[in-house]
Amino acid sequence: MIQIPQDETLLSDWKQHLDQDIETLKYQANISNIRNVLNRIELHCPDIETLCIKDQTLTNESVEKMIGWALSHHLMHSSESSTKDGKLVISSESISYGLNILQGIQNETKSVRNSLKDVVTENEFEKKLLADVIPPSDIGVTFDDIGALEHVKDTLKELVMLPLQRPELFCKGQLTKPCKGILLFGPPGTGKTMLAKAVATEAGANFINISMSSITSKWFGEGEKYVKAVFTLASKIAPSVVFVDEVDSMLGRRENPGEHEAMRKMKNEFMVNWDGLRTKDKERVLVLAATNRPFDLDEAVIRRLPRRLMVNLPDASNREKILRIILTKEELDPNVDFEAIATMTEGYSGSDLKNLCVTAAHCPIREILGMEKKEKALAISENRPLPALHDSSDIRPLNMDDFRYAHEQVCASVSSESTNMTELLQWNELYGEGGSRKKTALSYFM
Repeated sequence: MIQIPQDETLLSDWKQHLDQDIETLKYQANISNIRNVLNRIELHCPDIETLCIKDQTLTNESVEKMIGWALSHHLMHSSESSTKDGKLVISSESISYGLNILQGIQNETKSVRNSLKDVVTENEFEKKLLADVIPPSDIGVTFDDIGALEHVKDTLKELVMLPLQRPELFCKGQLTKPCKGILLFGPPGTGKTMLAKAVATEAGANFINISMSSITSKWFGEGEKYVKAVFTLASKIAPSVVFVDEVDSMLGRRENPGEHEAMRKMKNEFMVNWDGLRTKDKERVLVLAATNRPFDLDEAVIRRLPRRLMVNLPDASNREKILRIILTKEELDPNVDFEAIATMTEGYSGSDLKNLCVTAAHCPIREILGMEKKEKALAISENRPLPALHDSSDIRPLNMDDFRYAHEQVCASVSSESTNMTELLQWNELYGEGGSRKKTALSYFM
């Protein structure tokens, strides 16, 4: 055990040496990490040792981004490209350029977090809500993480991101006022919550997630004050996205005779504050709601959600896109056929496809564990020392047999012929984007 010096002079020297050792370790770890990434992508930096990165420990993800920016800088500013041992040579100057971009983004992230800490709250409700606000840099979901849904993503970019990012373009006239309410509806597991998070990330907006379950568990009896605090806080930390999950359970039809008086008051308070938000043209706050049952919503709520986008089950080509994104960081056997997997997963939602891939990914691990069990039993029977355990490098790539096995275990969670699905499609025809608006009677013989 290291004894800490008691003398102040010795203690000061000891701390100084300790700080220097920590900086040296960070420097060595960063250089090693950068060199590994460069080798992996066939790049070489002869003067890499001149990079002095001691103030932080870079993650693999950070280094990959930094090298990407460095390579772009090199290709744009270097008239001649040289190689060594078959690897493209880039200078430490280009890597420093990538590092500067990385540090700039990290500093911007820190400033956003600090700005949230500096928000002055008026009451305990705002204070507690502020602790649950997610800054855009921490959400961790972008549109690139969502396979398919191109039409929905394009519409959201036009309706949400542009007004939040470029408000000066939407201040002329009355018809281009930013939309204050958007509804995402569709069967479970199709990516509605991910879309909401991606909107906040891409638009650089703070994310406030509210649901009926959070209100009843934390704020029951004080729902009105909670709802008011949601809107006052959202205005203070604008641009912001107020995401109302399970909106049908919170803002369902008000003519329900068995509804509690407290719930009715809370709904009315939500409507009043929402209307106040809609009258403020320059308020950069959006209410984004999601539901599996839009037909249960109060008509006043539907009116306040002028844009209603159905997030439907993906077709075969979109399932293939989703699978490619889910499996982008997995090691796959060359025989893995994305098109074949997409074809055999008819009716699967994005969530179902994720579960399918997780189940498939456990197959090689299960094989390793079975092999270890046999090796252990054989060693015991032969009175030999137990063999060493396998590590991640021994796990084989995923193959088509794994996905066929997973397909037998994981089925679609939503039936395309279910009553709920039929009602969703009919509601979309009446109220959704691009619907025919033709009313058709719901058949009871299905």
